[in-house]
Amino acid sequence: MRRLAARGAAGDAGEVAPPAADSTDCAPGRSPSPCRLIDLCAIWDAGVFLPAAVAAAWKGAPSGVPRRRLNEAETLSSVQKAQLQRLEAARPRGPGSGDRGPVPRMARQQPPPWVHAAILFSLLSLSTAIEIPMDLSQPPTITKQSVKDHIVDPRDNILIECEAKGNPAPSFHWTRNSRFFNIAKDPRVSMRRRSGTLVIDFRSGGRPEEYEGEYQCFARNKFGTALSNRIRLQVSKSPLWPKENLDPVVVQEGAPLTLQCNPPPGLPSPVIFWMSSSMEPITQDKRVSQGHNGDLYFSNVMLQDMQTDYSCNARFHFTHTIQQKNPFNLKVLTNHPYNDSSLRNHPDMYSARGVAERTPSFMYPQGTASSQMVLRGMDLLLECIASGVPTPDIAWYKKGGDLPSDKAKLENFNKALRITNVSEEDSGEYFCLASNKMGSIRHTISVRVKAAPYWLDEPKNLILAPGEDGRLVCRANGNPKPTVQWMVNGEPLQSAPPNPNREVAGDTIIFRDTQISSRAVYQCNTSNEHGYLLANAFVSVLDVPPRMLSPRNQLIRVILYNRTRLDCPFFGSPIPTLRWFKNGQGSNLDGGNYHVYENGSLEIKMIRKEDQGIYTCVATNILGKAENQVRLEVKDPTRIYRMPEDQVAQRGTTVQLECRVKHDPSLKLTVSWLKDDEPLYIGNRMKKEEDSLTIFGVAERDQGSYTCVASTELDQDLAKAYLTVLADQATPTNRLAALPKGRPDRPRDLELTDLAERSVRLTWIPGDDNNSPITDYVVQFEEDQFQPGVWHDHSKFPGSVNSAVLQLSPYVNYQFRVIAINEVGSSHPSLPSERYRTSGAPPESNPSDVKGEGTRKNNMEITWTPMNATSAFGPNLRYIVKWRRRETRETWNNVTVWGSRYVVGQTPVYVPYEIRVQAENDFGKGPEPDTVIGYSGEDYPRAAPTDVKIRVLNSTAISLQWNRVYSDTVQGQLREYRAYYWRESSLLKNLWVSQKRQQAGFPGDRLRGVVSRLFPYSNYKLEMVVVNGRGDGPRSETKEFTTPEGVPSAPRRFRVRQPNLETINLEWDHPEHPNGILIGYTLKYVAFNGTKVGKQIVENFSPNQTKFTVQRADPVSRYRFSLSARTQVGSGEAVTEESPAPPNEATPTAAYTNNQADIATQGWFIGLMCAIALLVLILLIVCFIKRSRGGKYPVREKKDVPLGPEDPKEEDGSFDYSDEDNKPLQGSQTSLDGTIKQQESDDSLVDYGEGGEGQFNEDGSFIGQYTVKKDKEETEGNESSEATSPVNAIYSLA
Repeated sequence: MRRLAARGAAGDAGEVAPPAADSTDCAPGRSPSPCRLIDLCAIWDAGVFLPAAVAAAWKGAPSGVPRRRLNEAETLSSVQKAQLQRLEAARPRGPGSGDRGPVPRMARQQPPPWVHAAILFSLLSLSTAIEIPMDLSQPPTITKQSVKDHIVDPRDNILIECEAKGNPAPSFHWTRNSRFFNIAKDPRVSMRRRSGTLVIDFRSGGRPEEYEGEYQCFARNKFGTALSNRIRLQVSKSPLWPKENLDPVVVQEGAPLTLQCNPPPGLPSPVIFWMSSSMEPITQDKRVSQGHNGDLYFSNVMLQDMQTDYSCNARFHFTHTIQQKNPFNLKVLTNHPYNDSSLRNHPDMYSARGVAERTPSFMYPQGTASSQMVLRGMDLLLECIASGVPTPDIAWYKKGGDLPSDKAKLENFNKALRITNVSEEDSGEYFCLASNKMGSIRHTISVRVKAAPYWLDEPKNLILAPGEDGRLVCRANGNPKPTVQWMVNGEPLQSAPPNPNREVAGDTIIFRDTQISSRAVYQCNTSNEHGYLLANAFVSVLDVPPRMLSPRNQLIRVILYNRTRLDCPFFGSPIPTLRWFKNGQGSNLDGGNYHVYENGSLEIKMIRKEDQGIYTCVATNILGKAENQVRLEVKDPTRIYRMPEDQVAQRGTTVQLECRVKHDPSLKLTVSWLKDDEPLYIGNRMKKEEDSLTIFGVAERDQGSYTCVASTELDQDLAKAYLTVLADQATPTNRLAALPKGRPDRPRDLELTDLAERSVRLTWIPGDDNNSPITDYVVQFEEDQFQPGVWHDHSKFPGSVNSAVLQLSPYVNYQFRVIAINEVGSSHPSLPSERYRTSGAPPESNPSDVKGEGTRKNNMEITWTPMNATSAFGPNLRYIVKWRRRETRETWNNVTVWGSRYVVGQTPVYVPYEIRVQAENDFGKGPEPDTVIGYSGEDYPRAAPTDVKIRVLNSTAISLQWNRVYSDTVQGQLREYRAYYWRESSLLKNLWVSQKRQQAGFPGDRLRGVVSRLFPYSNYKLEMVVVNGRGDGPRSETKEFTTPEGVPSAPRRFRVRQPNLETINLEWDHPEHPNGILIGYTLKYVAFNGTKVGKQIVENFSPNQTKFTVQRADPVSRYRFSLSARTQVGSGEAVTEESPAPPNEATPTAAYTNNQADIATQGWFIGLMCAIALLVLILLIVCFIKRSRGGKYPVREKKDVPLGPEDPKEEDGSFDYSDEDNKPLQGSQTSLDGTIKQQESDDSLVDYGEGGEGQFNEDGSFIGQYTVKKDKEETEGNESSEATSPVNAIYSLA
């Protein structure tokens, strides 16, 4: 947001900016003009600010004029300024592109502008014009000149620049208005030393206007004359404003008003702005604004507009003065004479003030249509200012298309549309729509784009050796089409002396068999009614031995795995041949990872560590040779291996963004941070460390994207993360977020417009996006000739587009449909559009994938991929097939085919053919096809490899060697030499083996190979054959070999059993593949208990033993066993097992948790619950029997121990049963469902009595103590200290 605010501050018309600190506007010695001037210094000192547009005019250049682009030639070092190409043969000569280090790796985001500049620099170095070293003779070249339209300040001396180089140094003279300008006759005019720059001095008097006119500079030496542009000199003018007395402007409230400025015409045009007479800026909005012509427009006048006056101000660039027009005073007639400020924000302000509402009408431009012409490359400014009540809104549209979003910008509260860098496709009809609640009106502006001449192929200097040929090309375009005029040494070519070696062909001059006398400077002037272009190009004829133009022994550092180019700038005539060598050894570097350009630059496609070293370039021509060396160092790339991650943080917390980097230690690393792609200011709440960025007390303003930039002097890496800051109470901000999302509805109302021969514009109306924005549109087409009913994807467009120009192919009957896509999915296709058939044309391409292969030994089948409907371009598509034997120069055979294959019969076995397949339709033939090499059919090879030698490498591999067969016996393309081998038997007795044949292939024309994965200790047989595309040839002599003994495979079915806690039994079977004679088994085992490991024990067994018992040292430890078999060669693969865990080795906590979780399903728990239920039932029966008897029962004997404070009161040790006892005990709790819950668990029947005295009588009846509450007082005072049991509760209920 900060970056956007800064941009707005510089561009909004209503904002202000002070003049630059180094401005010379307040410099002393300036004499004021007699017109009404304003002391700008006093204004600024007083704190009065001008609009930003006026502040821009205070700069040294006019507002909106871009800064001078850096001359590309100035950015090139002398290494890159050498000769680069020969125009005649389009061959570069001189330096190529020196990447001078790697292209930086731009991780996870778009490259910064300097990377594009580096790429542009690389391209420029291949296309810059040829330059001759200054110590060699050469014609003049203009190096600096004034602009074509040269406007000067009348108070300063006049300077008209013209500088040139050449050998010998050129002399200069000038013309004025196409006539020789005699500098010596005018004392005010002088020419700078060693330059052609004119200086006109007015310190001794004189009028600058006397020197206005058109000037042209001529630079001449004995080899030719170069010309500057025609420079039109004009003196800046700041005319006075005519004096006038302005009457007050009377206007009805709500009516439109235009205050005209009509500034005096100046050169250049002045900058216009409106202020009050007290130098206060006029506030502008969509109701009151300044037009491009300087007038001030009121869409409707309000009463508050009388509070100030209005003065038009004109700021003149060269004089740095502001002229002020007499102010306008407004008198507003109103039905509501009181200017109540509270009505300004009234929702219906106009009705509240009694102003009648009305539909919009245009104040500028007038009428409903107008036209405008603009030159290519300029800015197009369209303006619509409308009146109305309420104030209308302005919207802009282009008929039949969209506004160019990349270069269109709305200005002046949407009243102006600016399109920068206009091109031909910006022509058409634009319209502005002014609307308010009363209605709308539109104005159509027809835009025509013309063009001053612009270069397509600018002539370049031509350097030739005696006897060579060359050409100068001058090709330009414009609207209207420009004319081309050639000159030589400043004179028309028609009037120059005839030259038999020179031929003019329109925009090209051809030179043949050039000689030293052919040296000259040629001028190409191309012009139309909108301007002209003038270019100089010299022809120089030299005999020069090769010379190197760059410093010797340069050091170039590059990044690993990057592409780089080593330059070796040189000069010579004739063109030297350049070769490269590495470390002074080997052959010329070209091919593979190296590529040598025609200009001599060596490109290394992917830098590796082994590419480091010294590279030598050698330039040679018939006059000699020269060489230079470049030392290349390879550095590791800079990589961010731990990138910052997206984070969501609460306001006030601390956030840390990591950025850990790996880089080459010989390079200096710099780590910096960007926020929202702008440099991050590290304040006191932030801490930047080597590998992280910490933000303390995160605030809302910290939200945004953070980019870590790790850079060295050679490369850089970027990683970006987004920080989201949440407020203390997160509140939903998007009401649509909760709405269900769905696929978009299908687009509708497809319309075809702008019908052209190869294009059409398709427009559609988007369907509902169903709460998920549309991201893309896919346009599909169907044609009814080749694949009717089949839809194909044509193109894809962003979701913000609903109109697009589709490129079409000739002779296709198109219909289109559109599919909308959002994050949920794709819509149903729209209904098809109407059909549109394009006109036919000859094919512009030929079928692809052309092949010639034999299907039999005496034929060749030519096949190709047929062209589809969009490539046919016309009816009756067919193919002209041509073929002939390669390198025989025989005539072409041809046939016309309608399908996609043709078989040529009666061919020799496997001979090469040249093949061409050309498309043709009823409108004509396609372009000349490429020649493809095919081969006729193959036959089986006629010979087998000879002198096959076998060498045993180890127990599982052998090495083969053989003699190659003669090429004529292959009878086809040699695919491979193939070995067939099989296991004949094993050296072990009674061991069955599979004799299945296996094969090993050795592609290409090889003489040796290795066969692996053999079985040890076995007898093998082997045969060799030659294989081509047809199949195998005859087999060679069968060879036998034996593999030595190897190590066995692992023992099979290794079993570990633990019958008790004292012993462990081990059993195993013999290995599946002994691979030799077994001599025993080795068992290694070790005891372990958790992390504790005991000492390893090793046991060796005989080859027949397959069982072993281990005595455990303790019942807790477990054992890990490793068993392997042995032969004489050594031990084989081991198999590993562990003893089972003891049954009591379980985690108590885990067991307890499991029991708690699954207790309800355990059998013992269910049984216990059944037993308790049965016991309760028995007790209920007993209780019922005893209660039916009634009376008192002694409970216990009186004790001497006094009762506690909570013991119930007893009178005689007996318990009286009554109906009042049918209630819960006071010590029990009643649940929500009315049942009674016990407070504590009772573990035994003893607890149902009092302490330990509860017991059974001799007859088996249970005697317990119960508490009875006789009344409310007893209930409150006599509470039992006994634990209430379920039995007590049951008795109480009974």
